[in-house]
Amino acid sequence: MFAVIKTGGKQYRVAANDVITVATLAGEPGSTVTFDQVLMVTNDGSTQFGAPLIEGVTVAGEVVEHTRGEKVIAFKKRRRQNSRRKRGHRQDYTVVRITEILAGGEKPKKAAAKKTTKAAADEAAPATAE
Repeated sequence: MFAVIKTGGKQYRVAANDVITVATLAGEPGSTVTFDQVLMVTNDGSTQFGAPLIEGVTVAGEVVEHTRGEKVIAFKKRRRQNSRRKRGHRQDYTVVRITEILAGGEKPKKAAAKKTTKAAADEAAPATAE
């Protein structure tokens, strides 16, 4: 089973447990993100195409880390004018691990379990400190 999602103006073919690098997304590492713009999904030989999007299908993922791309140098020189300009740029990216593809308006299963476990641990930690 795989899906084609759209995020950051680009399209990505994703399946469960894929790790993709996308344009910067909000969220801390370990948090859950959902991609609502699903363009295509395949499931056991059947394929659904959106026009342009498929309703009720979402893709859930987990933020792994925030990173930066390679440095790109833009150098301009105008000959015989004593004019030079050098600029560098590093694009910000977010690395996301796809956890599951949800059809029919389902809620993420694994991410919800992780959040409740993490929330329970956070609540227990201050209680023992007091």
